[in-house]
Amino acid sequence: MRYRKLGVTDLDVSVICLGTMTFGQQNTEVEGHEQLDFALSKGINFIDTAEMYSVPGRKETQGSTERIIGSWLQKTKKRKDIILATKVTGPSAGVTWISPNLGFSRSRIIEAIEGSFKRLHTDYIDLYQLHWPERKTNFFGQLGYTKHDDAWQDNFDESISTLNDLKKDGKIRHWGLSNETPWGIMRTCNIADSRSVPRPASIQNAYNLLNRSFEVGLAEMSIRENISLLAYSPMGFGMLSGKFHNKTDTPSDRINQFKNLSRYVGQRSIEATARYIKIAEDSGLTPAVMALAFVNDRPFVASNIIGATNLTQLKENISSIDITLTKDILAAIDQVHKEISNPAP
Repeated sequence: MRYRKLGVTDLDVSVICLGTMTFGQQNTEVEGHEQLDFALSKGINFIDTAEMYSVPGRKETQGSTERIIGSWLQKTKKRKDIILATKVTGPSAGVTWISPNLGFSRSRIIEAIEGSFKRLHTDYIDLYQLHWPERKTNFFGQLGYTKHDDAWQDNFDESISTLNDLKKDGKIRHWGLSNETPWGIMRTCNIADSRSVPRPASIQNAYNLLNRSFEVGLAEMSIRENISLLAYSPMGFGMLSGKFHNKTDTPSDRINQFKNLSRYVGQRSIEATARYIKIAEDSGLTPAVMALAFVNDRPFVASNIIGATNLTQLKENISSIDITLTKDILAAIDQVHKEISNPAP
């Protein structure tokens, strides 16, 4: 395994992070524990979750992922062996059962983190993240921003003050953003600097061969301001594994099982993926390993959040850490990207 600093913090996170949003939906508690055990055995020390998981969000399974991680921590006593990240839920009409007060007010952040503590059986979080913006803006594949059309009141100051108080109290070590825009990074950094408190350490956004939109605007901010990208969906919901093209997919695969997860199934994504599969196969790599190796070595990425529903997938995904793509492979990838740019932004 390889490790990198998380932003300007003192945390050395594994370049591969274990994403856990399938725990409690597609994976049982036993399977979740097996994945955690295997990940640690391969040197992974970074675990990512959220209060709203598992995904897709449902009232019946909300918090199940944190509970599975928590029962594993109780059993193994390995809390100090991992860097644990979780998230407070932003406003959404689709998950109102979590709280009637969704957002990043002081009361909501405190309510959320106390719930996470209880489910995770811990009294501190290494990285606490704002799951998505409170305001209406470009995230989760939304394109175009032409005007303010919401009644959002800028409360970044209150959120950052609350997070800093949690840090001073030892309840969190660092905080980060997720699904944010360049303006969101700029705004939080300006407020943090004006208050002489720590900036966000990281930003967790989608990044993969089918969605390289992070490279426009956000990548420069990430590099210049040392705010690390934690890349999620590096496999495009499994599309980049090649199984849908090779007809080896099953009804239980995420895209097949949850029809609302359609971000990566458009025709342009299918066409681009076919070309990426050929590049991988011509290079003696599996499509999954090539897709992950590409993300692993981007200069703005601190950690690549992989997810798997079985140990076979997990082993293959982790093996990408041993692969460095050649200049010829990278040139071929960039040619596809030039011709079919960001088919799933």
